[in-house]
Amino acid sequence: MDQVGSISHIILEYRYWILVPLTFIEGPVVAFVAGTLAAAGYFNFWLLAALFFFREVILDGAYYALGFYGASTRLARGLMKKLGITDDHLAEVGELWKHHPGKTMFLGKLSYGIASAFIVVAGVVKMPLRLFFGYGIWVAIAQYGTLLVLGFFFGNALGGNITKILENIQYAIGGVTLMIGVYYIVTRYLRGRFMKEERGTIEEAK
Repeated sequence: MDQVGSISHIILEYRYWILVPLTFIEGPVVAFVAGTLAAAGYFNFWLLAALFFFREVILDGAYYALGFYGASTRLARGLMKKLGITDDHLAEVGELWKHHPGKTMFLGKLSYGIASAFIVVAGVVKMPLRLFFGYGIWVAIAQYGTLLVLGFFFGNALGGNITKILENIQYAIGGVTLMIGVYYIVTRYLRGRFMKEERGTIEEAK
């Protein structure tokens, strides 16, 4: 709750100047908070949507390039280690990207804390760029569009203006905390499910 409160205060204080760097630290949390403040007229909703969309595309491209051109670097190997992927497993994981690109992108991107590792692997196995960005764009729209819309409706529920939101700040922080908690629980579940499927694929390949 303290984290959400701190992020809300910082965004209120500096607005767009601090919003951009914050998106690279806690994208989902910032998206929901920014959506809530957009309901109070503090941000332009469509500008926020464009900001988070391009943020995702740029990050995806950067991590893909890291995997494609720097698979042997310490950074790339460190990220892949989060998934328990070794050189022996790359071929099997590559099959997931080849045969289930949409599902792999969706579950990978929503796996909190290891999404970057999934994208690096896509670059390592050289997933076609057309498919990579095609699925990545749809997932970005679904993920951040949902968070911004939910935040916007939540802001309206609190009164629709900054004064009302600040007067009910304890409810605002509680609501944001609950939403982000649910988001993290769901992404953790998806992560576990995906990893289980990955292990099953590897065992079948053996």
